[in-house]
Amino acid sequence: MMKFTVLGIPVAKGRPKFAKRGNFVTSYTPQDTVNYENLVRLSYQQSCNELRVLQGEVSMKIDAFFPIPKSTSKKKHQLMAIGAIQHTKKPDADNVAKAICDALNKIAYVDDSQIVSLEVNKYYSDVPRAEITITEVKHE
Repeated sequence: MMKFTVLGIPVAKGRPKFAKRGNFVTSYTPQDTVNYENLVRLSYQQSCNELRVLQGEVSMKIDAFFPIPKSTSKKKHQLMAIGAIQHTKKPDADNVAKAICDALNKIAYVDDSQIVSLEVNKYYSDVPRAEITITEVKHE
């Protein structure tokens, strides 16, 4: 099992952008997505003592913590901080997972198609971050 934390506000995978260059159209990934994927890779490499690329089936759990809005009342702030009120705003959980899963391709596992189980939870917190747990699925 590999467990690590990515500090900062979790970022959703952005849709590819297209640009016309002369007679050709090229696609590129938005810079916010590129920066976040690099941060995920760096956090993984710094946190995991045993860096090995998993070959088999993988299970992943992502707990994404988003900042509590400043306009929130004290009572609601407390409820958000303890998880009684969960994050239901954008970004979507699946897009946050996509950014993290894509970032870990070829460094945590060969390809994100190996992920057979994925759990994503969104919470509020005073410390925005993403806590990621990757487990190799063992069949007995």
